[in-house]
Amino acid sequence: MTFRATPSDQHGPGPEPGRPETGQPRQPMTRREARELARAEAERAARGAHATPPEAAPVEEPQAEASPAPTGAAVWAASPVTAQTEVQRPVAAAPAAQETQAEESADDADADFSWLHAATHDHDGGRGGRGGRKPPKPPRSGGGGRRALTWIISTVVILGLIGGGALFAWNTFQPQVKAVLGHFDNKPTDYKGDGTGTVRITINQGDTGESISKTLATSGVVMTPQAFYSLLLQTHPDPVFQPGVYQLRKRMSAKSALALLQDPKSRLEHTLLIREGDREATVLQNAATATGIPLAQLQAAAKNPASFGLPPQAKTLEGFLFPATYNLDPGLTAQQVLTKLVDRTKQAFQEDGMPTDPAKLWSTVILASVVQSEAGPNPDDLPKIAGVFQNRLNKGMLLESDATVTYGLGKHAVFTTPEQRADASNPYNTYVHKGLPPGPVGNPGDGALKAAANPQGDYLFFTVVNLQTGETAFAKTADEQNANVAKLQAWCQDSANKAYCQ
Repeated sequence: MTFRATPSDQHGPGPEPGRPETGQPRQPMTRREARELARAEAERAARGAHATPPEAAPVEEPQAEASPAPTGAAVWAASPVTAQTEVQRPVAAAPAAQETQAEESADDADADFSWLHAATHDHDGGRGGRGGRKPPKPPRSGGGGRRALTWIISTVVILGLIGGGALFAWNTFQPQVKAVLGHFDNKPTDYKGDGTGTVRITINQGDTGESISKTLATSGVVMTPQAFYSLLLQTHPDPVFQPGVYQLRKRMSAKSALALLQDPKSRLEHTLLIREGDREATVLQNAATATGIPLAQLQAAAKNPASFGLPPQAKTLEGFLFPATYNLDPGLTAQQVLTKLVDRTKQAFQEDGMPTDPAKLWSTVILASVVQSEAGPNPDDLPKIAGVFQNRLNKGMLLESDATVTYGLGKHAVFTTPEQRADASNPYNTYVHKGLPPGPVGNPGDGALKAAANPQGDYLFFTVVNLQTGETAFAKTADEQNANVAKLQAWCQDSANKAYCQ
């Protein structure tokens, strides 16, 4: 093989030792020249192994002037070597003086070739010689850290939402899920048959199917809450449960338990009826009869009106036991029974437009009780009767109500005697004492409450003229009133009506 320096390598080292300039005859190489040539070949091999191939350059048109030939390691990146190509190789730099002297010594053949190992192996992180370079790393910035942090936060948020949604779904639909899963459980969840014995369970206002299912299971009525709740989910239309106390049996199937809860006969209740105008004494006696609570306990509870939130003027529950039909659950105490009655009265006050000021409320309740006690069966008379009493109060006139007199006497009567009307010792005697009586004289209903809150008419007198029908006549003057009283007396003189006039 013939090695030749390329004239166009203007930046390379001088001519290799042992190689004549152009045009001179070639001389045989000495041992030192051969060693230097081997060394140069090794360096070129190392640089070529680590050199980064240049990107393909675009094809250009031939220029008039020849461009300089590539130098150094760039020679290996030029045109591929073929049989027609003269390979142009750079030569290595001349060795140092001490190295030259050593190489000329007799033991040249035994010289250290560690430099060849260094030239052909990468000890510099892959940079090799001058021509070898590591591919450039992409620039680093803080964006990668921020993107990683954003990814972590997003993942945590998503997992939190998924976990929170799962927890909400479980808390919301836990009974339904358990009821459905019960179908796939081999263990029995329900009894069979109609059960035995008796047990009472209470359904409170606002109880749900889930809470009722738990109550039945806790009371030993059904085996598991899931058995009853699963049945509710399958029943259409949805069952409706009335609050109250029910008598069931133990160890019942869910189907049998549901049937009894839907049967009105299974509900245990005490019915108490309060009529318009009934007095407190009558209400307490009827409540004792209906509930089985001793009358003394009811009377003791009624002596503390403040415990029921009544106006401070109230000394009894009179006027605050609203007329209605009450279904009272078994097991209630005297305080609980009376609380239900008073609470119903407060509800009526709100619905009927009663005053909220305690003093005004108190006087309005008293007026309503007088109106209710004096009125007949015709509801249209109530506002006019309230108007009569309110007009008399406005004018400073005596009310002259027989109902107030008899209340003070503890009696029930349509008429009063002259002696009773003259009795000033009776604080409820409105024939003697001006203004309203000291307290309600009965328990008014809705009609009387509304009438007392909104009195009507300009009458000053009224009287019933037919006790059988309750027909009432109104008058603006005393003469008109006397004429109406004469009509009543004539009606009572009829033998057929004497029973009404006692």
